[in-house]
Amino acid sequence: MPEVVRLTSLAHGGGCGCKLSPSVLREIMARMPAAAAFPNLLVGSETSDDAAVWRLNDTQALVATTDFFMPVVDDPFDFGRIAATNALSDVYAMGGTPILALAIVGMPIAQLSADTIGQILAGGASVCAAAGVPVAGGHSIDSVEPIYGLVALGLVHPDRVLKNSGGRAGDVLILTKPLGVGVLSAAFKQNRLEPGGYEALIATTTQLNVLGRDLPQIESVHAVTDVTGFGLIGHALEMARGATLVAEISAEAAPLLPGVEALVRAGVRTGASTRNWDSYGGQVEDLIGVDDWRRDLLTDPQTSGGLLIAVAAEAEQVVLDAARSRGFHQAAVVGRLAAPSGVDAARVRLV
Repeated sequence: MPEVVRLTSLAHGGGCGCKLSPSVLREIMARMPAAAAFPNLLVGSETSDDAAVWRLNDTQALVATTDFFMPVVDDPFDFGRIAATNALSDVYAMGGTPILALAIVGMPIAQLSADTIGQILAGGASVCAAAGVPVAGGHSIDSVEPIYGLVALGLVHPDRVLKNSGGRAGDVLILTKPLGVGVLSAAFKQNRLEPGGYEALIATTTQLNVLGRDLPQIESVHAVTDVTGFGLIGHALEMARGATLVAEISAEAAPLLPGVEALVRAGVRTGASTRNWDSYGGQVEDLIGVDDWRRDLLTDPQTSGGLLIAVAAEAEQVVLDAARSRGFHQAAVVGRLAAPSGVDAARVRLV
């Protein structure tokens, strides 16, 4: 029987902080062939959206995505829950309703017991059950580091797909979950996270982004994405690129998880935060001189983060009310989309 080990000790990174840096990913994806020859492919990889969407008929389109990563916590059941919640989020971010999941499992069999691996899968299955989704199969391998996630499939009306590229000048940007997951997970690995911080970490990363399936009914919602490994600035930049606009982010407006500010001021951060800034910092205008610690929060990788919603200003309160009714009590306006001036399109501006 393998001895009990910390899951996080078996991985070089954890959660969405494991992602390739934005600049590396863009270089790789630039070599992907265009999918224009497939007229039923409503959303492909061109705009770095959250999932692919394929038209099935006049009233249904299939949302397809996959997401997996290495442990962000040591409790196997919690790891499974977090990974599954994160994977299903991509379906919700497109305005879809999940219908089916397949498990992706890579585990170091010599170091983890069958019971531990079973708990990881059980955690994921519990989240899927809460979302009304069966885990109907999957694939497993013996790997050097523990990896778990899902292929997630969902349905959405073809005319109500919510892309990350549909924003319009004047839209406000609403973030539904507080920032700081990366900071809390880094503190956890350093044994600097208090019990209350761990509880906050688990609560936010296992909260399903079910609000996403309601958003297509609000006509003034123009674009949605979920904030994950590239941080708030990175995903706002993807929105700006898709719409050829400027995303103005209020550096002090984003809600934070409990204890995060003190930790980041004390120097706790992830390597992914630095990689993120190195990748896209050249496309960010800092008009107010943001402190380094606050910039770290804006680039902090969010595992199973909230939705970033671009909505017409007159419907701002409608979306905030809908978010809070779904349990996203810290949902807040964090910026807006603005028309570019000169050649400053597809940028983030910190204000």
